[in-house]
Amino acid sequence: MSELADRLASVRGSIADAARDAGRHPNEITTIVVTKFQPASLVAELAALGVEDFGENRHQEAQAKAAELASLGVRWHFVGQLQSKKARQVRGYATAIHSVDRASLVDALRSDAATIDAFVQVNLTDDPGRGGVQPDEVDRLAEQVLATPGLRLRGLMAVAPLGEPPRPAFARMHLLSERVQNLAPDAQALSMGMSHDFREAILEGATHLRIGTAITGNRPDAG
Repeated sequence: MSELADRLASVRGSIADAARDAGRHPNEITTIVVTKFQPASLVAELAALGVEDFGENRHQEAQAKAAELASLGVRWHFVGQLQSKKARQVRGYATAIHSVDRASLVDALRSDAATIDAFVQVNLTDDPGRGGVQPDEVDRLAEQVLATPGLRLRGLMAVAPLGEPPRPAFARMHLLSERVQNLAPDAQALSMGMSHDFREAILEGATHLRIGTAITGNRPDAG
């Protein structure tokens, strides 16, 4: 096995262990491999190993990879901050956007054609510079997504705050998710958990993990 295959197998094993510890089935959890700054060849190798979901956080890079690898039939998740002016272009290749964080972006993503999955991003810190809406604004943005043609509200997304244990933050997300489900019973997805904290996320109900370096290895320098 290659080092990449070894890392993928190790992470998959850890995900399965955490799911069992949470009383869940591993099949309930979608692993999105974040391939920021990684070459298209690595995506192709991962696809050959059975990976179907990939995450990117820069539109230009994501668009180029999606075009080059169109024949693979994989799913692209946009997980970074998205400028409203790029929204329509991102709809062209992504199956899901995990970083819906403001009303103007929801408006920009409106479409009478194809439907794309949308996750409302929550800011779990007091830093307004971090992406996401504050918890008390989640319901309002979720209602706007629900009312917007071309968007399907899947649930919520968050990044655990730096410098504190992640599990309490993920527990807050679990409660927020239950609140959103009062508005939209089908919006049960929770996109949370990265290379260093996916176990804690699974224990608190994560359905979508965004894992990069634990699988891909260290990132090359940005071009």
